[in-house]
Amino acid sequence: MKIIGGIPLKGTVKTQGAKNAALTVMPVCLLLRGGILTLDNVPDLYDINTMIEILRDLGVEVEINRELKDPQMIFKVPDEIKWEVSETLARKMRGSSLLLGPLLASCGQISLPLPGGCSIGARPIDLHLKGLKQMGAEIDVQNGVVHAKVKGRLRGRRIYLDFPSVGATENLMMAASLAQGETILENIAREPEIDNLADVLRSIGVPVELEGTGGVRIQGVDKVHSGRERVIPDRIEACTYILAGVMTNGHIKVEDVVPRHIDAILAKLEESGAKFKVKKNTVETFPSKKRLHPISIKTLPYPGFPTDAQPQMAAALSLGQGVSTIEESVFQARFLYAQELNRMGADIKIARDVAVIRGVQKLQGAPVRATDLRAGAALIMAGLAAEGETTVDDMVHVWRGYEAIDKKLTSLGAQVELI
Repeated sequence: MKIIGGIPLKGTVKTQGAKNAALTVMPVCLLLRGGILTLDNVPDLYDINTMIEILRDLGVEVEINRELKDPQMIFKVPDEIKWEVSETLARKMRGSSLLLGPLLASCGQISLPLPGGCSIGARPIDLHLKGLKQMGAEIDVQNGVVHAKVKGRLRGRRIYLDFPSVGATENLMMAASLAQGETILENIAREPEIDNLADVLRSIGVPVELEGTGGVRIQGVDKVHSGRERVIPDRIEACTYILAGVMTNGHIKVEDVVPRHIDAILAKLEESGAKFKVKKNTVETFPSKKRLHPISIKTLPYPGFPTDAQPQMAAALSLGQGVSTIEESVFQARFLYAQELNRMGADIKIARDVAVIRGVQKLQGAPVRATDLRAGAALIMAGLAAEGETTVDDMVHVWRGYEAIDKKLTSLGAQVELI
């Protein structure tokens, strides 16, 4: 992407459906042998299309209607589906690990090559496998492939997660839907995507009771029925545009936002002195003559500050006053973007898990490379605010999480071009 920077963004942009929520609820269709799952507000992204390829390869018929206000997908599942996941497709993205629970529950077995994804550090699936073993699955990992099977049905259990892993929570919730008896998961992830998954499971007839203290109770059923649900708005995409508005000193309105999903980010923006207004489902940014105040951030599982928004926040703070710090406690390789921002004139030093950001007056356009999805977003934001021309290479990462980002930015007055 080629960017001519220095133009304040102006206008209105609508948030896409959440990538992580969509990738979670799409595999729910595998529980519906002979049924139909309809999902509204599904974004058009690289990872989403990879998941569609995987589901089609397993035998699911997928219809896509992008002409509607909320783009729609209809998953028609035959009585018999495959349980061996294509190695080529599985390795394209980490989200393929979310097939474990529903395929094992539905087919009684699964063969899944260990997935790939962004280069932001180790993200093992040991908690997924440990939970499935507790539910009666026999699991063997050989040559990078997970082989799992169960005699009869999985069995409901009380399972305590050693860490509130989002993926493990989601996999075990789907597995528990067709398990025998009741499953109680404790110390679960509390991300909004979990609530969205619970809503989808309820729509197909699974009794799900979320407890506010980090637990979920699921009563397994013999058979589920067809259902329909809407994918929640993408909180990370919303925050990216909000921060782009702040960083370019622009006046933009981001629509279809759930403010409580981004409380941690809005609180830090308020602390930094950014000018914005929150309404029922919109966030509006306003120009300001003052640079952002220095702040300290530590990434944490939800409802803490999300790791997926810290590269974008680092980009914004690089044009702030004084010295800000960001401590990364979720992914150990999340700071790969720092050296690229420094090429543009930022002053970011990394000491173990902490980024020390000394604000500068301006950034200069430069050729940079997106090392991962959120790093790419941060570099695009920096390019929008910088003087001169910036080119962001390896945009393939960005397409994994941002739908039509070039068109959306153009609609806000940005000078961007795909080359």
